[in-house]
Amino acid sequence: MRTDAGRRWRVAVRLLPLAPTGALLLLVVVLPAARVLFLSFTRSDLAGGVSGGAGLAPYVRLWQDGRWIAALRNTCVFTAASVALEMLLGLAVAFVLHARLRGRGLLRAAVLVPWALPTAVMALAWAWIFNDTFGVANDVLLRLHVIAHPVAWLGEPRLAMAAIVLADVWKTTPFVALVLLAGLQSIPEDVLEAARVDGASAARRFLRVTLPLLAPSIAVAVVFRAVQAWGAFDVVYVMTGGGPGGATETVSLYAFRNYFRYLDFGYGSTIATQAMLLAAAVAAVSLSAAPRGDLA
Repeated sequence: MRTDAGRRWRVAVRLLPLAPTGALLLLVVVLPAARVLFLSFTRSDLAGGVSGGAGLAPYVRLWQDGRWIAALRNTCVFTAASVALEMLLGLAVAFVLHARLRGRGLLRAAVLVPWALPTAVMALAWAWIFNDTFGVANDVLLRLHVIAHPVAWLGEPRLAMAAIVLADVWKTTPFVALVLLAGLQSIPEDVLEAARVDGASAARRFLRVTLPLLAPSIAVAVVFRAVQAWGAFDVVYVMTGGGPGGATETVSLYAFRNYFRYLDFGYGSTIATQAMLLAAAVAAVSLSAAPRGDLA
């Protein structure tokens, strides 16, 4: 009994510094979201709005809305592709930044530049790069004879999705690299040295030692980036506006349009609430399935 009480007390002491952050998140995120969710089921002025109806009616309409289904599919594709590429590239960049190289400090600072840029500015630059008339992408590929004529990168559904994924990967890979770099620096050198002395090859050390110990950092990066990518708005709004033909419209952009362009406040709130609940579910599943970092 005393041992359990002492363990709980030590855990409470360790979590005490997080109390102000938790209180702030409760005040500015959890309580407003709970209020919107509660009112959406009880008040017709919020849940019904222009659409009419209250309670579950807007949610029934939502899951019968083909445009919502398409936006949800686009969001899933964008999130999965962006996070997968960022994990692979971020891991590679983290290993480069972790290596003992001359000018490593300058290299680490340079890697942060894409992440430090405002997303809207970055998206505008990539929209110019992929412009089919005067964009750099077409100019370079034409000079290299990879393509025979200019390509409308943002005018074709699959190419437009690939373009915004590429822009997002370029922007946020440095964040993933920093998280994984912190994980790499926390791995004890004597563990790696012991594996090296035992005759393990570089590939085996990576798979059996480094990767399992890096798993918690990977899980943190995946959860953070999955939630951020799920709520992507500015990069899509600036580069494609959700086009062509809704091929890149995300749930955030669809909620924005219903709320501010169509002035359908109830339905826009319903979309935002449903997207928030789905994002919370994705985060909860990711955290519950996250590895503990034991050696394989």
